[in-house]
Amino acid sequence: MHIVDGALAPEVLIGGGVLAVAGLGLGLRKLPIDKIPATGVLSATFFVASLIHVPVGPSSVHLIMSGLAGLVLGWTAFPALFVGLLLQAIFFGFGGLTVLGVNTVNIAFPAVIAGFVFRSMVARSNSAGAAIWGGLAGASSIALTTLFVAISLMLSGDAFIPAAKLVFFAHIPVMIVEGLISAAAVYLIVKVKPELLMPADQTSEFTLATSTAGAKQASEVNNG
Repeated sequence: MHIVDGALAPEVLIGGGVLAVAGLGLGLRKLPIDKIPATGVLSATFFVASLIHVPVGPSSVHLIMSGLAGLVLGWTAFPALFVGLLLQAIFFGFGGLTVLGVNTVNIAFPAVIAGFVFRSMVARSNSAGAAIWGGLAGASSIALTTLFVAISLMLSGDAFIPAAKLVFFAHIPVMIVEGLISAAAVYLIVKVKPELLMPADQTSEFTLATSTAGAKQASEVNNG
């Protein structure tokens, strides 16, 4: 998923950087204090899961767990995944600093889309159904990321078209594995802490609504 330095055209790098800054700003604005621990955990999960790279042309194959990040964090997946990408570029040379914006958009935006599409389905389902939708979110996030990577490469020149096709087919096993892991993670979350699946920008409203409902019930009991 990491595109390396020197592979992309300058206009693609600039466009990716602008979109990444916009996503980071929106994600930070929608990050409540009570979601910071989950954001840190998922950023670390992405960092560790994507340490094992298999080079594929100008990109690489690895797990990223972006679908789960999108389900739990919403737009806050942008800063969470950006931090992981930045640390990998600095400490391990994965990707690079010039392509940091493009890599962030290619990984974080599909996570946001997957979260937007599948979160309501997860919320309306029992634990088994939620696991299925969570697995689809994980797999579809990888599929979208490979599409974004392919577009980034193709916009940089016709010479990258064969590599763009290879990136998609090489990630089919990753989609399956990522889907299974995401399904297991969502199943556990629904059983243990379902409020984690509220998007970051709605957590405060969820907490307020819960507190208000609890206060109303207590008042009715006392008056009764």
